[in-house]
Amino acid sequence: MGDSTVMNPVNVAALVDLLHPEKHDSDSEDDMPSNTMAKMTPADIIPKKTEIEEKKSAAGPKKASKDIWDEEEVPEGSEFESVYDPRPQPDFDIVYKQAVTSEDMFLGMGNKTPSSASCEDMVVKIKLPDSKMADVQLDVKAKFLDCRTPKYKLGLHLPHPVDHKNGKAQWESSSETLVVTLHMMREYDFMNF
Repeated sequence: MGDSTVMNPVNVAALVDLLHPEKHDSDSEDDMPSNTMAKMTPADIIPKKTEIEEKKSAAGPKKASKDIWDEEEVPEGSEFESVYDPRPQPDFDIVYKQAVTSEDMFLGMGNKTPSSASCEDMVVKIKLPDSKMADVQLDVKAKFLDCRTPKYKLGLHLPHPVDHKNGKAQWESSSETLVVTLHMMREYDFMNF
């Protein structure tokens, strides 16, 4: 083999393609080298506005208040959380309950299934050993349950919104358990019926 096979025009063109691929036309911009620093402007340095800031600016001038946060920015139930509270959290269970009629059981006429998607009520069972019913303080919000005794503290974010004005609490003295029954307020769709 001589030098003529190594230096033929086809091999030289292939070598040029390997060394300088950007000189050839390409259909996609991803193949082209990009210089992101050249595209950067002073506006890219400032942080972008969040949705809450955009709503504030669209709502108009801010009222003269010394509040740090608006009510929309504070999650429900955070007023019950304290930085330091030595009381332990009691054991609790969340059980779902549904109203089942004879049509649902025997005839299968209803749309109810055994899943929790068909449940109407949420039952929270809080075990409070060595406590009395008179010591229990209970506060229920739409998405938060706060239960306190001298020995225990429970701040529970509920998995579904509930009708907090029409709930029922029962004290079971034999097992020292507080049973709170709350009606769930969720929209019915193809999953929740």
